[in-house]
Amino acid sequence: MTDVSVMNLLPRRTAVLVFVAFAFAYFLSALIRAMTATLSPTLTDEFALSAQDLGLLSGAYFLGFAATQLPLGAWLDRHGPKKVIVSFLLVAVLGCTAFASVDSFQGLLLARLLTGVGLSACLMAPLTGYRRWFSASSQMRANSWMLMTGSLGMVASTLPVQWLVPLVGWRALFWALAALVLLAMFVIAWQAPHWQRAAVAAGAPASETVKPSYGAVWRHPYFRSMAPMAFFLYGGMVAMQTLWVTPWMIRVADFSPMQAALGLFWLNIGMLCSFWSWGMIYPWLARRGYTADRLIIGGLPLSFILLALIIAAGANLGPWAALAWALYCMSCTFISLAQPAVAMAFPAHLAGRALSSYNLLIFAGVFAVQWGIGLAIDGFLSLGWRIVPAFQMAMTVYLLCTVASYAYFLKTKKS
Repeated sequence: MTDVSVMNLLPRRTAVLVFVAFAFAYFLSALIRAMTATLSPTLTDEFALSAQDLGLLSGAYFLGFAATQLPLGAWLDRHGPKKVIVSFLLVAVLGCTAFASVDSFQGLLLARLLTGVGLSACLMAPLTGYRRWFSASSQMRANSWMLMTGSLGMVASTLPVQWLVPLVGWRALFWALAALVLLAMFVIAWQAPHWQRAAVAAGAPASETVKPSYGAVWRHPYFRSMAPMAFFLYGGMVAMQTLWVTPWMIRVADFSPMQAALGLFWLNIGMLCSFWSWGMIYPWLARRGYTADRLIIGGLPLSFILLALIIAAGANLGPWAALAWALYCMSCTFISLAQPAVAMAFPAHLAGRALSSYNLLIFAGVFAVQWGIGLAIDGFLSLGWRIVPAFQMAMTVYLLCTVASYAYFLKTKKS
C-alpha cells in the first residue's frame, strides 16, 4: 500500500476549502436521504402508505444509490472526483424537483430513485480524492468528519424539517433543496482540483502488479471479510437512523410525531458527536497500536447488546426509547472505521473501485433492511400479531443477521 505525506499534493488552505466544498454536498445528501424518516407520518397520511410502501419508498433512494456504485468507481478512478460528482449532482437536482411535483406513490418512488442516483457520488468522490491527497491518519480523520457532516445533515432533517413543513409544506422544501444542490455543484466545480491521470499512475509503485479492475477488489480477502458487515451492520445502522427508528418510537413507544422528531434530532446529534470524536481520537489511537480492525472487533458487540435490550423492552422503554436508539446507533459507529481501512488495503489507483464496491454493499444493505423490515412487519401483522410483537420479531431477525456477519468477520480474520 502506498501513501503520501499529509496533504502534500494540496496546500493546507486549498485542502480545507476542498474539504468544505465536498462536505457541503454531503451535508445536503444526508439531509435529503434522511428526510423520509421525519416526513413518514405526513407522507403516510397523504398517500395512504403501508409499512411495506414506506420501507420501499425510503429504500428506493438506496436502490438508486447502490445501482451506480460499480460504474461510479471506474469513473472516479478514470475522471476524478470533480467531473464525476458535478455530473451526478445535476441528476439529483432533477430528482428533487420531480419529488416536489409528483402526486402519486409511483411518482414519489421514481423521483426518490432518481435522487439516490444523483447523490450517490457525494461520499465516494471526496474519499477517492482523499486517498490521493491525504496521509493514512488524515484519511481516517477526513472520513470521520465527512460522516460528521452527514450527521449534521441528518440533524437538519429532524426538528428543522418538522417545524418547516407546517409553514411551507414538504414540496417547497424539496424545491429549496434542488436549488442548494445546484449551488453545491458550482462550489465543487470552483474549488476541487483537476484530476490528472498521470498522477494516478504515479501513485502505485513500479512493482505494483494489481490492474485496475473490480475483480481485484472483490477477490481481495480483506474486502470479502468485511462484505457481510458492510451489508448488515453498516447498512442496517443507516436503515435504522434514516427510517425505522421513527416508526418504532411512534408505533411501539407511543411517541407523537413531534416527540419522535425530537428524539431523532438528539439521536443525530449523538451521531454527529460520535463521528467528530472518531476524527479527533483515531490518529491518537492509531499511534498506540489500535487498528481499525481491533476497534471494530472490540466495539461492535456493544451494539448487539443494546439492540437486544431495545427489542426485549419493547413498549416498556416508554420515553427512554429515543435515548436507547441513540446509544445503539452511536455504538454502531465502530463499523465506520472500515470504510477508509478498505480503501487503504488497496493501491491508490484502485481507491475508487474499492470504495464504491464497499459502498455498494452498504447501500444494498440499507435497501434490503429498510424494505425487509417493512415486509416482515406487514407479514407478522397479516398473521394476526399485534403491532409491538410484529416490530420486535422483525428487529430480532435483523439482529441475528448482524451477529452472523460479525461472526463471519472473526472467522475469516483467524483463517
